[in-house]
Amino acid sequence: MMILVSGLWPGLAGALLLGACIGAIMGLPRERFGFISAGISFAMLAILAGIALLQTVPGLAGLWVETASLMLGAYLLGCLVGGAGQMVAKRG
Repeated sequence: MMILVSGLWPGLAGALLLGACIGAIMGLPRERFGFISAGISFAMLAILAGIALLQTVPGLAGLWVETASLMLGAYLLGCLVGGAGQMVAKRG
């Protein structure tokens, strides 16, 4: 997994930055639908991470699953950071 991270760090940094920008623009969810879609996103991340950790998908498809789980995790983390930053900026 570390080899994958070291090879894909520009994409991960881009996903994190894109997520932070989207989170700063949109903010954290305030409606019920927003919480449902965020829950679905985190559930998808958990499923992808579980498949990647259990190594159930071999070969190139397994690489795609691991890459998708890393990219989705970086994007969602960026969204949380950007949304929290927007919330803090509105208070101050």
